[in-house]
Amino acid sequence: MTTLCEELEAQRPLGPVAASFGVFDGVHRGHLHVIEQLKRSAAARGLIPVVVTLSNNPLSVLRPEVPVVQITSLRERLDLLRASGVERVVPVTFTRDLSLLSAEEFMHALCDCLGLRHLLVGPDFALGHGREGTPQYMATLGADMGYTVETATPFELDGVSVRSTAIRQILAAGDIEAAAKLLGRPFALDGLVVEGEGRGGGLLGFPTANLGLDPLQALPADGVYATWITVEGVRYPSATSVGIKPTFHDEAPRVIEAFVLDFDGNLYGKHARLEFVKRLRGQERFDGVDALVAKMTQDIGETRAVLAHAPASGEA
Repeated sequence: MTTLCEELEAQRPLGPVAASFGVFDGVHRGHLHVIEQLKRSAAARGLIPVVVTLSNNPLSVLRPEVPVVQITSLRERLDLLRASGVERVVPVTFTRDLSLLSAEEFMHALCDCLGLRHLLVGPDFALGHGREGTPQYMATLGADMGYTVETATPFELDGVSVRSTAIRQILAAGDIEAAAKLLGRPFALDGLVVEGEGRGGGLLGFPTANLGLDPLQALPADGVYATWITVEGVRYPSATSVGIKPTFHDEAPRVIEAFVLDFDGNLYGKHARLEFVKRLRGQERFDGVDALVAKMTQDIGETRAVLAHAPASGEA
């Protein structure tokens, strides 16, 4: 309880709060719908809108043997939540101790350490040990603890609920454009540019920026994509390969390599953000370097054509 209160109090605003709580992985259109409702509810009650997000997925603690990939890194998730217009974003670490808190103990922490007066939840929301904290139970607690509970209105796109699980599945299938539709923006990866095998600039004549990512970062299906890469605030067209480089390896870790068009410089150690626009093809094994280079040259031409008609940054 002490650690939870410390994390809440570190971001506590100067005034009573209306909050929504969850992981918010992907900060997709369903999440943004909830946040817009939160802002309206907060304004109607004279409260400060706050999003409380779990820094880590609860399954990473409760079932560590089950890998749970994330659509957005914590860094990007926090940036996206802050950009949504709420007053504060409060990251909270999910721990074994936190998982054992009852719904009542958790709500006492939100009220006492964050100043909660109104809670906006989804229709399938539950918190506390054993998921006892359903919206109905939370409302009962609120009558004694001085907060109200509101259930967010459903959000659907083409008759289907927008969920993080569905977006992960769509990404794994390589349907970047469908993922962008659910996210409300292009799918993106962000991380530091790291050293690769050094083959791109020397052997192939196409120097690439290799992105270092968390092992649990969700990736699109293996293949070649038309992308935009942003480094130090400058956005460049790029052709990106995701996969194991089968022309050179039978088995290898998946890597993300972006060939930055119209750029000549050193990006090592710099933070980069990679926006995926369209999948050009699946991953292929070539008979030799010449065949691979010929295909890469074709990929770059297709990338230029795709990005010439791509929407502005951030639009889906």
